[in-house]
Amino acid sequence: MAEGDNTSFRLPDPALVSRTMSDVAERSQRIVADFLKRQADQPGEADPMHIGNAFLDMTTRLMTNPAKLMQAQIGFWQDYLTLWQNTARRMMGEPAPAVIAEDQKDKRFKDEAWRDNEVFDFIRQSYLLSARYMQGLVHDAEGMDEKTAQKVDFYTRQFVDAMSPTNFALTNPEVLRRTAETGGENLLKGLSNLLTDLERGQGNLRIRMTDESKFKVGENIAVTPGKIVYQNDLMQLIQYAPTTDKVLKRPLLILPPWINKYYILDLRPKNSFIRWAVDQGHTVFVVSWVNPDARLAEKGFEDYMLEGPYAALDAIEKATGEKSVNAIGYCLGGTLLSATLAHMAVKKDTRIKSATFFTTMVDFAEAGELGVFIDEEQLKALEAKMQKRGFLEGREMATTFNMLRANDLIWSFVVNNYLLGQDPFPFDLLYWNDDSTRMPARMHSFYLRRMYQQNDLIKPGGIELLGVKLDLRKIKLPTYILSTREDHIAPWASTYRATQTYAGDIRFVLAASGHIAGVVNPPDAGKYSHWVNTELPADPEAWLAGSTELAGSWWPDWQRWVTGQDPAQVPFRPPKNAIEDAPGSYVKVMAQD
Repeated sequence: MAEGDNTSFRLPDPALVSRTMSDVAERSQRIVADFLKRQADQPGEADPMHIGNAFLDMTTRLMTNPAKLMQAQIGFWQDYLTLWQNTARRMMGEPAPAVIAEDQKDKRFKDEAWRDNEVFDFIRQSYLLSARYMQGLVHDAEGMDEKTAQKVDFYTRQFVDAMSPTNFALTNPEVLRRTAETGGENLLKGLSNLLTDLERGQGNLRIRMTDESKFKVGENIAVTPGKIVYQNDLMQLIQYAPTTDKVLKRPLLILPPWINKYYILDLRPKNSFIRWAVDQGHTVFVVSWVNPDARLAEKGFEDYMLEGPYAALDAIEKATGEKSVNAIGYCLGGTLLSATLAHMAVKKDTRIKSATFFTTMVDFAEAGELGVFIDEEQLKALEAKMQKRGFLEGREMATTFNMLRANDLIWSFVVNNYLLGQDPFPFDLLYWNDDSTRMPARMHSFYLRRMYQQNDLIKPGGIELLGVKLDLRKIKLPTYILSTREDHIAPWASTYRATQTYAGDIRFVLAASGHIAGVVNPPDAGKYSHWVNTELPADPEAWLAGSTELAGSWWPDWQRWVTGQDPAQVPFRPPKNAIEDAPGSYVKVMAQD
């Protein structure tokens, strides 16, 4: 508790404790039995990611330079001694400066008690010193190959994050205060929340990030009016109802990633890129990918090309009479769009007149922290698992992405749900984040091996689809590339490399924030700036140094660019021959169904 805190302790209700513990005993038995059954059905390696070997390699290399290790330890203990001395001075009423401070973006220590109270201030700084020491050791280990060093660094940070004093009841002042105020009922409620999450995961912890009961696809998210005008095994094509009397002659095709569901671009009317684009006069078509099961295990990347963009182009021509379209690809959807454009270039197919890429990698040489999960041992283990089921479980993919931002997407919810005993806040973005999708086994193995592991897409002729060797240098149409500065999934310096590959006129724009928030940034929100620079030097940092920062959303910049390609307009075109209303049935299939 903070100095001067007069919080009174309240004893818990005995009847509540009795009921809770009885419920705990009954539910725990079911959870453990279910978990053990699942483990028996799916035996696996003790260390499928080979983390132990990576850390053993690091330790061995550290021990080859004992003087450097000793120097690091001496520096750590000197800082620790200074912290002890400063804490003692504070306890005697004297001012004392902090030895170390957390990053300004670190939200874990926002409670004032972490600084106002000497004990919690000591705990906070002690943790930060230990974290810096551990991560410094990892960085100083010499001689490790790049992949091993990246893996050790990543999992060291995972361990450091997990050991934060904010994650434990007895070292978190906010939790202690809540426990005193409620007589421990917060911990009982937290235990109930924990069991609920274990039941949701059938013995594996599946943390609730939001109140799922407050959202329903098609009712209060993904509500932009439209119709399903075409469907096949892999996708439904949505055509949205126009809101303007005149529309741009060229329709707009959006290819979202199938790692997530398309409605990230149509969460609510106020932040929907799709609704905004319709209001700007676009006839918008969006691919809503199926959530695949074992029946689609043999669908490959070429099937996603044929039944995705190629099938959509045919359906758009049938719906509007237009052959020429503008196309957008987001993340993996952008990678597919790039491969399709290279395929179309060989086939002399010019129906896509301009291409826009949102946070898209085509050169995977520096794929960021996702590379931690892409090595031969892990790929073999993953392929063996997919071979049994025919697909990658959506929850496994979601966990991987959440680990990239563990403090925000894992530990903050552990504290809120289990220690503070609070129900998660209803938040549309987190509902979407938890609405995971599966990956067909054949397609996903191809994607991880040929692109992430072997980086074949960027190599001329490195990938062949339907008898055509792909060469991205043959993409000569006008291109708009949007990246985000804090992207953990598609690092902007990696996405920038496409500017040195495509042969057409290219506009590269860098948005503030990350993979999602930097893209879904409506102009009315007045958030997040963006950078522009018409020069395209080979070095991305040189591009940034010469760029101009502009306030607000990049959306209007894109609208000016895309209308500049062809400003011709025609009377509005409502959807016809509908199969069903948007958002359609494919998007409503959940991974746990």
